[in-house]
Amino acid sequence: MSHNIIAQLRAQKKQFNTTENKLIDYVIRETNLAGESTIQELSLGSGVSTATISRFAKKVGFDSFRDFSVALASAPMSATSDFFGEITDDDDTAAIGQKVFAGATNALNATINNLTPALLDDASQYLIHAKRVGFFGIGGSSIVAFNAYHKFLRTPLDVIAHPDYDIQLMQAVKLDADDAAVVISHSGRNKDTLLIAQKLKENGVKVIAITSFADSSLSKIADLVLLSLAEEINFRSESMSSLIAQITIIDTLFTIVGSQLSKNTQNVVDTMRNVIEETRSH
Repeated sequence: MSHNIIAQLRAQKKQFNTTENKLIDYVIRETNLAGESTIQELSLGSGVSTATISRFAKKVGFDSFRDFSVALASAPMSATSDFFGEITDDDDTAAIGQKVFAGATNALNATINNLTPALLDDASQYLIHAKRVGFFGIGGSSIVAFNAYHKFLRTPLDVIAHPDYDIQLMQAVKLDADDAAVVISHSGRNKDTLLIAQKLKENGVKVIAITSFADSSLSKIADLVLLSLAEEINFRSESMSSLIAQITIIDTLFTIVGSQLSKNTQNVVDTMRNVIEETRSH
């Protein structure tokens, strides 16, 4: 799972300013050339100052311009081509279906290419060693949070979640330093979600953020960030594809935790299957 910087930049363009987007457009258009350029050459080609380029490299998660340059040089060729096209008035049902599915595929590819085994291992350990795990999300993110709750009920972990915001807030303030929380927000800027995250942080709870923007307020609060990346097109927000990526991140964490707690997880699963089977007519 290598760091696919081009996929990340394409997905996160909206969070950057005009000057930074000028640099992003150049890097996406001339990836090979940019990867071979010195900072001065990249400045000349993009029309962006060297100071801005240096700050930008750190903003997108690199320690230095050199690390940013290495990532550009190793970016796969396919990352510079269109994953999917804009939906137009002339598109028929088949074309729309192809483009929507391609958008979901793009989100999954971009997301897995920016996750690392170390990040997933750390997140899984937070969950495994927590006394209680809370899942939090509002709006579309509440779907992901409740999906996570539904899945992790099948593990030995003690998990909580609720669709009502006020109850989420009350749950958050009852967690403490022995607990962990997964906070989900596409933008990472929702004020209600941030209040939950702040209360968790004040109580010493280990916070895992699942969001699409590495520089968001939620990312800055969290102890660990798992990025869900998706590129925006018209007629549907990138957040729709991002939701698919978020659910897949949850599936991945569930599978890792389940495999590490294999015997206990299987016991819980078997018990639940037996109970659910009793509710079905034969």
